[in-house]
Amino acid sequence: MLNGQNFVAGEWRDGAGWVEDINPSDVTDIVGRFAQARLSDIHDAVAAAQGAQREWAAAGLEARAAVLDAIGRELMARSKELGELLSREEGKTLPEGVGEVYRAGQFFTYFAAEALRNLGSSADSVRAGVDVLIEREPLGVVAIISPWNFPIATASWKIAPALAFGNAVVWKPASLTPASAWALTEIISRQAIPKGLFNLVMGSGSTIGRELAANADIQGLSFTGSGAVGSGIAALAAARFVKLQLEMGSKNPFVVMDDADLDRAVDLAVNGAFGGTGQKCTASSRLIVHRPIHDAFVEKLLAKTKALKVGHALEAGIQMGPVVSAEQLSANLDYVTLGISEGAELATGGEALDLAHNGHYMAPTVFLNGGSRMRINQEEMFAPITCVIQADDLDEAIMLANDTPYGLTAGIATRSLARATKFRQASRSGCVMVNLATAGTDYHVPFGGVRASSYGPREQGRAAVEFYTQVKTSYIHAGAAE
Repeated sequence: MLNGQNFVAGEWRDGAGWVEDINPSDVTDIVGRFAQARLSDIHDAVAAAQGAQREWAAAGLEARAAVLDAIGRELMARSKELGELLSREEGKTLPEGVGEVYRAGQFFTYFAAEALRNLGSSADSVRAGVDVLIEREPLGVVAIISPWNFPIATASWKIAPALAFGNAVVWKPASLTPASAWALTEIISRQAIPKGLFNLVMGSGSTIGRELAANADIQGLSFTGSGAVGSGIAALAAARFVKLQLEMGSKNPFVVMDDADLDRAVDLAVNGAFGGTGQKCTASSRLIVHRPIHDAFVEKLLAKTKALKVGHALEAGIQMGPVVSAEQLSANLDYVTLGISEGAELATGGEALDLAHNGHYMAPTVFLNGGSRMRINQEEMFAPITCVIQADDLDEAIMLANDTPYGLTAGIATRSLARATKFRQASRSGCVMVNLATAGTDYHVPFGGVRASSYGPREQGRAAVEFYTQVKTSYIHAGAAE
């Protein structure tokens, strides 16, 4: 069993107390005990980070690149070991856990290369004898608040660019997945970085997260989580004009047209709805189906959903693990009750499962005959629940797809280039998938949403430079010749 401390100012520290990290696949299995940071730890971390950041920014591009590359390569080399730890504490299947850790390593190696490409530019001035230089400089100290559903990957796509572009980091991970955070920190702690450059402070969002949002010496804050929490963080940080990057809720549609490859469309829908137990911000929680093929699609969808093998995340052949906690399971079941009360037809699932292991298991759930304005089709559930909504034509499908406050991902299954193009252009979302599941993005291109899903510059790829740096424009006059 792990006993994980916070990492503050270059040292491992106990905290105000300890919390147990419990395996959602088997609640009798305690993954470890993890220290909860004090508010004084935040102050010490930020103070140490300020000095370390100046040293790191001056260390040179190759030094930064070497550190990030080493972190990335170790993550990839240890992906099986750390993926098992991740799946054990979060509940996603072992292949998903291993894949997440490997992808986290790719984020670090990608940004190792980006550190070397931090190029400025020059311009001609409108004034004779004046040169103009445009350069990017680090923000300073960046606070990162990451979620439990991708405890290593989401944190990595924030931490890696922050370090690559010369910033210091104070990281508060989700309380439900401290072991993954501790494991990543342990790797980072062994690198050739200034003392205090990277800090791990574990604890609740209401105390540690709130303090980071309000801290006067934080220059940037990147957050992924719920819209309600993101709104609160923004309110605290806005008073100090802190640079913000917020990734929040979603309600992603997957549209299936009558010309789609039906078997492939069903595979994509099931993958998008139930991969990661539906606990993805990119999950397909609304399936908008063209009326002519509705019945055939539903028949195949229900057969494939009922055949999914649910069980302990570390067991071979499992296709869907448990939900992350008892509280999450209870909230999911409340949404099932709500959907029924709203008039949707519960076609399969909707119940907790009593399996061999004592865990938080739920049957993958499909509602039929859903209305777009039902709460189950408007609110982010973060659950293995999806709802089929019928559409008469592409125009209605587009209207339904856009009919929520959110706009993160949207997908369509069709053989028609004209339909795909119209959907792509009309979709009010940050990412559009054509003949692909709504869940699944690449690490080298921008990621983010619109409307209530996201606020601030995009994450991932070259776009990350927009958040983690600030622009300086210099005007240079050579002076009179002697």
